[in-house]
Amino acid sequence: MTSAGSTEATVLNPDRVRAEERLPVWRLLAFTTAGFLAIMTETMPAGLLPQIGDGLNVSEALAGQLVTLYAIGSTVAAIPVIAATRSMRRRPLLLYAVGGLFVFNTVTALSDSYPLTLVARFVAGMASGVIWGLLAGYARRLVPAALQGRALAVVGVGQPIALTFGVPLGTWLGSLFDWRGVFWIMSAVALALMVWVRALVPDQPGQQAEQRLPIRAIFTTPGVRPVLAVVFFWILAHNILYTYIAPFLDKAGLGGRVDLALLVFGASAIVGIWATGLLVDRRLRAVTLVSLAVFAAAALVLGIGHSSQVAVFLGIVAWGLTFGGAPTLLQTAIADAAGEGADVAQSMLVTIFNLAVAGGGLVGGVLLGAAGATSFPWVLLALALIALVVVQTARRHGFTPGGRVTS
Repeated sequence: MTSAGSTEATVLNPDRVRAEERLPVWRLLAFTTAGFLAIMTETMPAGLLPQIGDGLNVSEALAGQLVTLYAIGSTVAAIPVIAATRSMRRRPLLLYAVGGLFVFNTVTALSDSYPLTLVARFVAGMASGVIWGLLAGYARRLVPAALQGRALAVVGVGQPIALTFGVPLGTWLGSLFDWRGVFWIMSAVALALMVWVRALVPDQPGQQAEQRLPIRAIFTTPGVRPVLAVVFFWILAHNILYTYIAPFLDKAGLGGRVDLALLVFGASAIVGIWATGLLVDRRLRAVTLVSLAVFAAAALVLGIGHSSQVAVFLGIVAWGLTFGGAPTLLQTAIADAAGEGADVAQSMLVTIFNLAVAGGGLVGGVLLGAAGATSFPWVLLALALIALVVVQTARRHGFTPGGRVTS
């Protein structure tokens, strides 16, 4: 009787249906800003190394460890902290994590001690790991099941923007203020974001004790490990080229146009996120397969045409279009596979993601010294094909055919 009444009310109230089908954009944009802030806080010092080195009386190489310690903090914190805080309500946990960025960016802005600055960066990285482990599951709970993939696409827009503009924006801000002023700006953004979250983002409960699966059980849930494998191979491939894009562009006579190449990549990635958001809830498996196939084709174009500026830019456009939606696809896939363990599974994704980022720097450096930058596209092609095979074989769990939600 209740079901019939509910159906009748829905039929008689089309405005209610339309409201349920709309994304809560301003709530989701708070999550977008949190992701943007986390990546900006990580990458921004790379454009300020001379200033930071002078301010702390250390070399530029030691100043660069501010980026390293942040990444390590994010990697080591994600799984244990998210697992330990599953019972906490979601909004206070998010506020604590963003507050961590506020506090430790402020400490960095005030510090004259290199060791203290490293500690502050490490703890800020831990806060970032919590943010990344929390955002996807929290965002999905704010929308109907049929819109969860699209919601993650909105949340993911901040990532390519921060990756594309983080370093040059930090450098530009450093030319207007000193490096400490840039960290003060990051603190101000974090404080404003806390107000935004508190005012507009509804709270969600944590998990009850009976809902909290052991970490091992979540890891062995069918579909989780294939998604994590795809995360590793795809992100590793991306970061080999992304980290060493400058020496690769040198081969095409574009060594002085790294900024333009990254701008093209970033713009293409944003388009890719938009397209992925339209399709992910209906065609998760198909879009993932197509994205990896075109990513592999982009690597092939870059490998064959590495000396042609036109071919290089065509490859970069295809690379950005297909990679832009990767986080949305992979976060959606692992959350669907993990079910009640989605938050912990997302923290596993964050950890594997960061390990792949670090691996990209390591493998790319070895390749650069041993075979030169022209070897990058061929390694990308091999890794993309491996990921493609994993998706193809994960048909029953992880990347299942058809729509995510049946009508």
